[in-house]
Amino acid sequence: MKTIVITGATSGIGLETVRILTRQGFNILGIGHSNENCDKAEKDILSVNRNAKVTYFWGDLMQQREVLRVADEISAYLNKNCHGELYALINNAGCVRSWYMTTEEGYEQQFALNYLAGFMLTHELFPLLQKAKGRVIMTGSESHKGIKVHWDDVMLRRGYNPLTAYKQSKLCDILFAKGLNDRYAASGIHAYIVDPGLVNTDIGNKKTGILVNFVWALRKRHGVSPTVPAKTFAFLCEQKDAPQGLYYCRCKENAYSKQVTSENANRLFALSEQLCGIHYEVGYAR
Repeated sequence: MKTIVITGATSGIGLETVRILTRQGFNILGIGHSNENCDKAEKDILSVNRNAKVTYFWGDLMQQREVLRVADEISAYLNKNCHGELYALINNAGCVRSWYMTTEEGYEQQFALNYLAGFMLTHELFPLLQKAKGRVIMTGSESHKGIKVHWDDVMLRRGYNPLTAYKQSKLCDILFAKGLNDRYAASGIHAYIVDPGLVNTDIGNKKTGILVNFVWALRKRHGVSPTVPAKTFAFLCEQKDAPQGLYYCRCKENAYSKQVTSENANRLFALSEQLCGIHYEVGYAR
């Protein structure tokens, strides 16, 4: 049985993806923000599918110490129960903010959760992914187009704009996927972005100000059900042979920003390693 780790797995797109993949017989390890959310999600899954193979872990992935702790717990689980193999990692956890807020490390929160958490978690689980020649999938956004990485102020401390921060974090996700493919596709690791489109979820209603909360409450009404993008995550996991594209929407390849180059991916990789205090190496042992 193939095992998949999914972050942000207690609501919205993540929870719907868990539902689909457990029905298809995958063993799912979900990560949620709190123990309470994880218990609720697990009961929800099992209430409609008693045979679902699902285990939840909780942690605030915005904080790097929590990423390391959860990664250790998942690694121990995989080594004990799954021959140390991880078939796929879906980095789906994300947030929206109305104002400048930072993590314990002093990093802007959207950058930290939407991007850096996945970069770091992937690194920590990479030996297990390598063993399975696995797949890494990030939740992207059409909003990554029309923006560049603010290399001289990546945390946007000067003149913070929350929408710019969100867009940049999603551009970084696709640059990370590009960087992974450049480095590891030849050895069997493949990375992808799923563009969910406008989805009816509560992402814009969590820890946001009155204006953002109101606007998102109106806008999300026009969004599709989380089931729609969940099908694309499932599609990328179902394929026996790893798909060769990078950016997917509605189970089909889509065009992406011209900013997604190997040069920018390499630059971001180096910066991210520095920010996380880690280093990716081919065939390294943790």
